[in-house]
Amino acid sequence: MHLHEFERRVYEYQDRVFGFACFFLGSREDARDITQDVLIRFWNHREKIDSDRLLPWLLRVTRNTCIDFKRHRKHTCEVNGQDSDRWEGTGQSPWEELERSETAQQIESAIERIPEPYRSVVILREIQHLKYDEISGAMDMPMNTVKVYLHRGRKILRDQMSEVIDREHV
Repeated sequence: MHLHEFERRVYEYQDRVFGFACFFLGSREDARDITQDVLIRFWNHREKIDSDRLLPWLLRVTRNTCIDFKRHRKHTCEVNGQDSDRWEGTGQSPWEELERSETAQQIESAIERIPEPYRSVVILREIQHLKYDEISGAMDMPMNTVKVYLHRGRKILRDQMSEVIDREHV
C-alpha cells in the first residue's frame, strides 16, 4: 500500500476507530490515544492487510486495544489504591459537557454497563452502523453469534434504560 492510499484509508476510517473507542472507553482523550495506536499498527501492518477486510481489521484491533487499555488501567488503579471504575474526566471542556444532553449521557452510561462482548456488538451495529458481516469480521465470530449477541445486548440496554426511566418517575 502506497503512502497516498494509506492516507486515504486513514481519512476514511479514523472517525469510526475514534467513535468506537470513545463509546467503549467513555473518554474522548483516551479514545484519541487509542486511535493513534491503532493507526500506527495499521501503518506497521499495511502490506499484510487485505484492503477489502480493512474496516473489520481496524475495529478488531481497536476493540482489543481498548480491552488492553482498560485492563492496564484497572491494574494500575488497583496498585495505586484508586477506584478503577471512577473516570478522571471525560477529556471534554466544561462547555462540551454542558452541551451534552442528559439523555445522551444516560445512554452512554448504559452502554458502558453492558458486559463484553455484547457492548462491542451493540456499538458496532447501533453507533457505527456496521453490517452484520462487517461486525462478524471485526469481532471474529460467526454471523449467527453476532445476531444473538446483538439481540441480548439490545435487551440489556433496554432494561437499563427502563430502570433509568423508572427512577426518574418515582
